[in-house]
Amino acid sequence: MKSLSKNFLLIFIVFFALAALFSFIYNPNQKIDVVGINQLITYVNNEEINKIEVEGNTIMVSLKNGEIKKITKENTESFSDIVANYQIDKNKLNNIDIIIKEDPSKSIFLGTILPFLIPFILIAGFIWFMMRQVQGANNRAMSFGQAMAKDVGQQKMKKKITFMDVAGAKEAKEELEEIVEFLKNPKKFISLGAKIPKGVLLMGSPGTGKTLLARAVAGEANVPFFHISGSEFVEMFVGVGASRVRDLFNKAKKNSPCIVFIDEIDAVGRQRGAGLGGSHDEREQTLNQILVEMDGFDNETNIIVMAATNRPDVLDPALLRPGRFDRRVVIDLPDINDREAILKIHARNKPLAEDVSLRNVAERTAGFSGADLENLLNEAAILTARQNKRKIGKEEIYSSIEKVILGPERKSAVISEKEKKITAYHEAGHALVGHMLIHTDPVQKISIISRGRAGGYTLATPKEDKRLYSKSEMLDRLTMIMGGYAAEMIVFGEVTTGPSNDLQKATSLAKAIVTEYGMDEKLGPRTFGQKEEMIFLGKEIHERRDYSERTSQMIDEQITSIIKSAYHQAVEIINKHKNKLEQIVEVLLAKETIEREEFTEIMSEKV
Repeated sequence: MKSLSKNFLLIFIVFFALAALFSFIYNPNQKIDVVGINQLITYVNNEEINKIEVEGNTIMVSLKNGEIKKITKENTESFSDIVANYQIDKNKLNNIDIIIKEDPSKSIFLGTILPFLIPFILIAGFIWFMMRQVQGANNRAMSFGQAMAKDVGQQKMKKKITFMDVAGAKEAKEELEEIVEFLKNPKKFISLGAKIPKGVLLMGSPGTGKTLLARAVAGEANVPFFHISGSEFVEMFVGVGASRVRDLFNKAKKNSPCIVFIDEIDAVGRQRGAGLGGSHDEREQTLNQILVEMDGFDNETNIIVMAATNRPDVLDPALLRPGRFDRRVVIDLPDINDREAILKIHARNKPLAEDVSLRNVAERTAGFSGADLENLLNEAAILTARQNKRKIGKEEIYSSIEKVILGPERKSAVISEKEKKITAYHEAGHALVGHMLIHTDPVQKISIISRGRAGGYTLATPKEDKRLYSKSEMLDRLTMIMGGYAAEMIVFGEVTTGPSNDLQKATSLAKAIVTEYGMDEKLGPRTFGQKEEMIFLGKEIHERRDYSERTSQMIDEQITSIIKSAYHQAVEIINKHKNKLEQIVEVLLAKETIEREEFTEIMSEKV
C-alpha cells in the first residue's frame, strides 16, 4: 500500500511537469504593443513595415526596427476591406510581405486546452488501469470454481500424434480405435442397438504410454478433446472441486460430441471412507460430483470420459461399475517386439551407427517402459554429442542402458585398492555363480566402476520376456544374489557393508517364496498376511496377519532356511571354480569392466 501511494504521487508530478511544459511551449511570454488601424496606415505610408501577418481578427505587424505591433480588427472584416476602406496606398503594400494564416482555433487548442487535456487523459488512463487490475482479481476470485480444462483438439496441437506414433499396446489401440470410430460414425453402431461407452479407464505402470494414447485419440478424432489433471479438482475449500467438475461437464456438453481426459484420476477418485477425514470432505464431494455427471439423466449426450491411473487398486468401486467406466484398458510393459518398435520410433531423427542393432538393444532392456526407452536414446544422443561424434554408436547406447538402470558413472570417486579388490571379488562372485546355475539370466556385463549408489554391478538380462517364474528359477536367482556375500566370506573371511542391498533383495525374495507364492514345502500352498491400505500420505502402513504366532515363527525359520541354503550352494560353486573367480578378478582389476563376449571366453577356457 505504501509503495502504491508513492508511485501514485510520482505519476502526478510527471503529469504536472508535462502540463507546465506544454504551457511554456504554446504560450510564450512576449510583450507586444497594441495599436489602432490609423497607426497601421501611418506605418504603411512611412514604409516602416517589414511583414504583416493576418490571423483571424488579429493583425501582427513586424516593423523594420524589430518591433512587433498588434492590431485587432472585426471578425467580419477582412484585411482587403481595411485597405479599401482606409484608402491605403497599394503600391506601398507591394514592398511588404503579407501573410494570411488559417483559423487560429488549432492554436487555441494547443495553447490552452491541450496542456490541461493531456494530464487528464493520463490520469484517466491510470485510474482505468487500476480498476482493471482490481476487476481482474475479482474475476479470478469469481472463476475459482471453474475448471481449467484445456481443449487440445487436433487443430490446436502443435504436433499431431496418431496411433501410428504409438508402438505396441495393440489391444489398447484396438479399444480406443473403436471409440474414435464411434465418434466419427455413430450411426454404424446405433443401427445395431449399441450404445456409446461412457468411460474408458487406462491402467498401467508409469511410463507405459497412457497419456500418449490419450493424445493419439485427440489426434485421430475430429472432435474437441478436453484435458485436465485429477489434482486440479482438489482444493482446500469445500465445494470448489465439485464446482469445477460441473463446469467441466457443462463445457463438454456445449461441445458434444467430445472427449474429456482426466489424467491421474486416483488423485481424486480414491476409495471413500478409507481416509482419516469425514465423509463430506472436499475430495469425496468432488468424487461424488464426477459419479453424478458420468451417470446423469441425459443419456443422449455423446461425451466420452477417458481417465488414466497407475493405481487402479485404490479407486472407488463406484467409479469402476458398468455405466461409468465401461471399459478398462490395461497397458502392460512392452515385450521385446514392442520395445524394438518403440526404439524405432524414437530413433527416427537420431543418426545411428552401422553397428547398432535395435533388436540387441531391445534384448538388453527387459522391463523398460516406453518412457525409459525414450530416455535411453536421448541419453545416448547427449553422450554422443559430448564426445563430439557424428553418429550414436553401440557403446553410447549400452552405457546409457546402465545409466538408466543404475545411474551415472562416478569415475571421479576415490576408491582405495583394498575396496576396489573387495568389489571385484564381490561382483565376480555374482557373475560366477550366475553363470554356473541353469535357471539364471546370462551375464551381459561386469563392472567395478561406481554407478549411482552401487560400488559395482553385474548386469544379467533374460534372453526372452517372462511373466511366470518357477520355484527353481527363483531359488537360482536367490543363489546368484548371495554369490557376492559368499565370495567375500571365502576370500576375506568376513563381509563388509557392501552386500547389504543384496541381503535385502534376498530376504524379500525368500519371503515372497514362502508367504505369497506358496512354494515352501513345509508351510504348504497358501498365502500368509493380507495387505490393507490406509490412505495416509499415500503409503501402505498396515498388514493384517491371518496366521498364528507359531506360524509366524515357522515363516521366519523357513525364510532363513531358504537364504542359508542359497548361501551354501553359492559357497560350494565358488570353492569348486575358485580359479575362474581369480581370473575374473584379475581382468576386472586391470580393465574395470568385462563385457559378455570376454566373460564367456574366460568361462570357456580350460585350466
